[in-house]
Amino acid sequence: MKDAEARALLRDLFDAALAAARPATCLAPSIAKLQPPPLGSGGRTIVIGAGKASAAMAKAVEDQWPHPIEGLVVTRYGYGEPCRKIEIVEAAHPVPDEKGRAAAGRILERVKGHTPDDLVLCLISGGASALLALPAPGLTLADKQDVNRVLLKSGANIVEMNTVRKHLSAIKGGRLAVAAQPARVLSWLISDVPNDDPGVIGSGPTVPDRTTFADALAVLAKYRIDPPAAVRSHLEKGAAGGIEETPKPGDPRLARVETIVVATPHRSLDAAAAVARKLGLEVVVLGDNLEGEARELGAEHARKAIEHAKRTSKPTVILSGGETTVTVRGKGRGGRNVEYLLGKAIEANGAPGIWGLAADTDGVDGAEDIAGGLFTPDSLARARALGRDPKAMLDDNDGHSFFEMLGDSIVTGPTKTNVNDFRATLIVP
Repeated sequence: MKDAEARALLRDLFDAALAAARPATCLAPSIAKLQPPPLGSGGRTIVIGAGKASAAMAKAVEDQWPHPIEGLVVTRYGYGEPCRKIEIVEAAHPVPDEKGRAAAGRILERVKGHTPDDLVLCLISGGASALLALPAPGLTLADKQDVNRVLLKSGANIVEMNTVRKHLSAIKGGRLAVAAQPARVLSWLISDVPNDDPGVIGSGPTVPDRTTFADALAVLAKYRIDPPAAVRSHLEKGAAGGIEETPKPGDPRLARVETIVVATPHRSLDAAAAVARKLGLEVVVLGDNLEGEARELGAEHARKAIEHAKRTSKPTVILSGGETTVTVRGKGRGGRNVEYLLGKAIEANGAPGIWGLAADTDGVDGAEDIAGGLFTPDSLARARALGRDPKAMLDDNDGHSFFEMLGDSIVTGPTKTNVNDFRATLIVP
């Protein structure tokens, strides 16, 4: 297989994974089943939402549901969609800004004061944690920004990060659904987290929360994070019982809440696998919930690919998803997909017949408007010919610069969806 063919094949698999998670596609079955408030009841349908896919989800509802709606959703800058009935606000991600804080406050007020005949339709996707940045009483946006920046560089996984976020928020961890009572609350979620836990997706604004203030303090202690004084005081007061906990499973205030996960990383991997099989490739799926330090997982997958190449004569693609972590110690720009991929390329060390692609399905790897990258059997040689040391670049967390200089970054622009990371290794013996 020629290099150009291998590159095109890997990109086709990634595009298939993206297509399976497009809101217009994955929401269609749920929209078709959605029942409006009873005729003559005066009930209204209020659409609210947050996340990188939320504007595209809102547009899908507008385009496919023929009943009256109104509402407000907040999405990342550049991820908006032209909607007629639902207001779209764009704000910052992954570090929240004032526009996100203001939108979150308006969303919280928008769900209050309704009747049992009203329907609050919540559209939640990855990114909602930063975009619904409404600080708990006594905290400021600056407090949340400071904690968020440190968490993003700490190596904490998404469950741990969102445990802290939920306990610094006035809206996350089920609080939004409580505020919407006595209205019926229906949440449609696009999962970007391992194991598709609704309580972790977007920090679970409409679902029960199993974590506690004490858990949040434990996360800060584990990663040796010294938060602003107001944050520590807030969490310690909550752990001591001085602040009401997030609503837990079985809370009667959540009795009229229904949650449906409409798109998952697993379904996107299945779509990519189907394309690979149609092309005659053997497919190995390692799972959709892989975690761990990005460079270490990349090295592990390189070793798997080399061993597999020794055992087969058939072209094979190895697929996986999940969300790795990066502990940023260097001066580079981070990015878990490029860090994974560079660690993988270094471990593969130019092994013939092995290509790899890793990209975030939201189009953003870390804080960069770059989805990820692609490595080839000659990536290391090309880098060294340019006078660069791949190992030194990895040590500096500078994977983005590595793939940019080779012309091997993957830039999708806003994908308007988010089902976590997509990784593919092509082996041509």
